[in-house]
Amino acid sequence: MKHPLCWLITLLGSGLCGSPCHAQKDPLFAKKPVFGTLSDRWELDSATRRGTFLITPYKPLYVTAGRWSSDPNEQPVSENPTYNYPFYIPLGRYEARWQLSLKVKALQGIFGKHGDLWVGYTQKSHWQVYNTTFSRPFRETNYEPEAILNFATNFPLLGLRTRMVGIALNHQSNGRAVPLSRSWNRVILHAGFERGRWTVLLRPWLRLPDAEDENPAITDNIGRADATVIYHTDRHMFSVVGSHSLRGGTRNRGQVQFDWTFPVTGNLRGDLQILHGYGETLIDYNHRQTTIGLAVSLVNWL
Repeated sequence: MKHPLCWLITLLGSGLCGSPCHAQKDPLFAKKPVFGTLSDRWELDSATRRGTFLITPYKPLYVTAGRWSSDPNEQPVSENPTYNYPFYIPLGRYEARWQLSLKVKALQGIFGKHGDLWVGYTQKSHWQVYNTTFSRPFRETNYEPEAILNFATNFPLLGLRTRMVGIALNHQSNGRAVPLSRSWNRVILHAGFERGRWTVLLRPWLRLPDAEDENPAITDNIGRADATVIYHTDRHMFSVVGSHSLRGGTRNRGQVQFDWTFPVTGNLRGDLQILHGYGETLIDYNHRQTTIGLAVSLVNWL
């Protein structure tokens, strides 16, 4: 299976060769006096459009030096017995974690003045840096390239203003060998809404069939949709991201993560992260735990 990072580079390379490029006009993460809007992040109007092939933030970017788990996944299993790990892994409850997330607009105004094609890439790593008895291994890294077709909108719905809708082709994997390999492919619909200091993002998805299914019940654990609710003051941001299987009974599962981003000094921000449920990483897709972490926040949702 082609490595997801190679897939991303191929996409970017073909776009660079086939379309005129615009030089990067702004710093990678430009300083903002306050939190932004969906229009700032996704260039939804003429005032925020910056052309193509400019690297911009996507999801939050953070570095967590200390993250605690209530129940480390020391023997990963799958509904597919080929992917059951036969040995015990002596994991520690404390580890470091970080996330990198970027996007690039490859095409602008595909349908006249409407429709932008973005290429995004998110990578999240977990490092057992405090586990001296097990040689401080990297426990898990997840790679998530995607192609996103996004449309700007501006109409009211249930007291909110709909600011964008779109569709994405998403791949996520951990790049590991059998039996620890985990991956899935999805078609994801999305919509973004705003009202004052509130922002809401909704994403239902359809998992694509996989002949070598490494994690058959991933949608029954991580979910079939997620919702992100964000509220910010002038200096603080609070967000809740919840996913759910959209099923009942024994398949009534999902995950919820709460983040509080707060100022420390100057441009330095902290991020309190609390997560409960299934699928903190792909190897944990059917493992439930509670995690608490304190991070340095470099980029927020907005």
